Parts: sequence; C-alpha cells; structure tokens
Amino acid sequence: MTTNLLEFDLDGLAAFCEQLGEKRFRATQLFRWIHQRGASDFDAMSDLAKALRDKLKGCAKVEALPVVSEHVSSDGTVKWLFDVGDGNAVEAVFIPEDDRGTLCVSSQAGCAVGCRFCSTGHQGFSRNLTTGEILAQLWFAEHSLRKRFNTEDRVISNVVMMGMGEPLQNYAALVPALRVMLDDHGYGLSRRRVTVSTSGVVPMMDRLSQDCPVALAVSLHAPNDPLRDNLVPLNRKYPIQELLEACGRYLAHAPRDFITFEYCMLDGVNDQLEHAQQLIELVRRSGVRCKFNLIPFNPFPASGLLRSAQNQVLAFSKVLSDAGIVTTVRKTRGDDIDAACGQLAGDVKDRTRAAERMAKQRTIVLKPVT
Repeated sequence: MTTNLLEFDLDGLAAFCEQLGEKRFRATQLFRWIHQRGASDFDAMSDLAKALRDKLKGCAKVEALPVVSEHVSSDGTVKWLFDVGDGNAVEAVFIPEDDRGTLCVSSQAGCAVGCRFCSTGHQGFSRNLTTGEILAQLWFAEHSLRKRFNTEDRVISNVVMMGMGEPLQNYAALVPALRVMLDDHGYGLSRRRVTVSTSGVVPMMDRLSQDCPVALAVSLHAPNDPLRDNLVPLNRKYPIQELLEACGRYLAHAPRDFITFEYCMLDGVNDQLEHAQQLIELVRRSGVRCKFNLIPFNPFPASGLLRSAQNQVLAFSKVLSDAGIVTTVRKTRGDDIDAACGQLAGDVKDRTRAAERMAKQRTIVLKPVT
C-alpha cells in the first residue's frame, strides 16, 4: 500500500522519510517539490538522490482527488467538484480579484451542523476529509491555475475554510493542513490570509488559538439565542454569550485584531433594523473587536427562505456602520454556477434525514424580533 504524501505536514513528512533512513533535509526538499512546484513524479525531483527516488516509487505517491467537473463563471470564478469516494463529492471554489486570489476549501463531505440557510447542511453529513483531501484541493487548484494562466508566480494568495463542512469538527485533519498552507517550504501563506470559518465550536476555537492561530470568521446570523437556535442549531450547545467569550479569548492570539462575524441576510427573519440594534448592543456588551460581513442569501428550494431586499441590506448595514462597526456587504460571486456562499452541495448522500428534519423546521414561524 502506498502513502499519499499530501497527508503530511513537514514534521509528518520528516518522520516518514526517517523511516526510510533519510535525514530531515531530504523531507524539506521533497516538501518543496510537492507543494511549491506541484510535482507528482518522483523522477522529476532532480536534486533527490536516485536511491531515495526509487524508495519513494515503491511506497509513496502524490495524488490529487479525481475531478468530476469544472465550471467557470462569467465573473471568472472557478468551481471544481472532487470525488472522495463512496458516492460522495466535495467542492472547492477559486475567486479571482484584482488584489488577491482566494480559494474556498471544503473540510467535510456534507455537514452535520444543519444551518437552515446552507445548501450543504441540507444534504446531510457523510464523513470528515483527511488532511490529504483538504490539501489536495489547494494543491490541484494552485498548480492547475498556474498552467492555465501560464505563470510560475503564486496564484492563490488567500485560503478560506468556508467550503463544505464545519472545519472545527474535523480538527485533527484541519490543523496539519493549515500548517502546510503557512509553511514557507509549502505555500507560504500569511496567517492573516488563511481564514477558518466556524459556526461556533467553542472548545475547538480555544484549541485553535493555541495550536495554529489564523484569521477567524464566525457564522453569527442572529442577535439573540432563540433566533440563532433555529438558524444555527449548534447554538443550543454553545449559546451566543459563550461564543462571544471564546471570540474574546481567541483575539489574544489571533493574527488580526478583529473577528469577522458572518451574517446571512434572510428576508423578514433576521434583517430588521431592530436586529441591527440588538447586534450593536451585543457587540458593545461583549467588548469583542469585530467587523460584520453581510451575506446576501442564495436561495434554494429546500430552505423555505428568501433573500433580503437590497435596500433592506443597505439600511441594515448603515445602522451598524453609524454605530462605528466596520460593515461590508459581500459581493455575490459565481452564483451562475452555484458557487456562491451557502450553495456548495456537491453529490452528497443524505444520511441524516436532513430533508425531513428541515421540512419540520420550516413549519416554525420565525418572529423578526425576540
């Protein structure tokens, strides 16, 4: 059985090479070939001794995930669907902008959190991805895009763990993947340019702050517990007060001096000006330095929810901005290829009877203000 070397961070690769009787500097050379140059053919790794290359050919490989499909949006956004076996697939999305290239990466096949406004959550949960499956998305995207754009320069400058799944519920695989992204011998990304998005897994937020602090985005989506309980079921385990306290603790170690709060704008549900006032009070009481990213909802039939009107989003944003809170409205990108926020679903089997549960939830009338 051969080992996929995408599964290892540098320390892991060094331990693997040590088992082959090789010194650490050989692992560093190998690591650079894989991640900086995108090499998968050991014979092409010219500064490795032939004896080592022969050993590697007998026990190792560098293998990307099979690509099921690729779609390119009219705005340049690219979405790939990757096969992860057993009828499951995950998606990654590249978003080009003038000053950056951002890759949105998946951490799970499906998602167990079940947020009402997220298409992935409605598909149910299949399994966690391995470190190699997380990194394979970046490895494939970076090096295929370099060929496409005919450049040797780095194409992907930012990675956001905002694809399918709750990253902090796959912590053991996530952290080594983050370390490869940050490693100067790997992708050399800044901690400020790697973002983990979470719906609020408080204990793992605390662990991440110690193990591998990167930028943090928290899916808030409501200003009070009753409303958030319904929109983000994880809130019943880790309510808003606990979540905000964890955000405060994280900031002591974070590369940025603020937490980004993601807020999906849902018509008549969480988008009233009273909700904005509640958010202001919430932030002021907590003392957490933050900015809000308002996300236009991308409707899908199973949600039973609608996108807030543009004028309502702007009015909501103005209330927050006038209170001195930095607030942005996310541009919709890739929605013509179902690559926008909350639309990633892939080919995931519903193993949690999510459709049935969500149908029951949609019978609940959400009041604008609690």
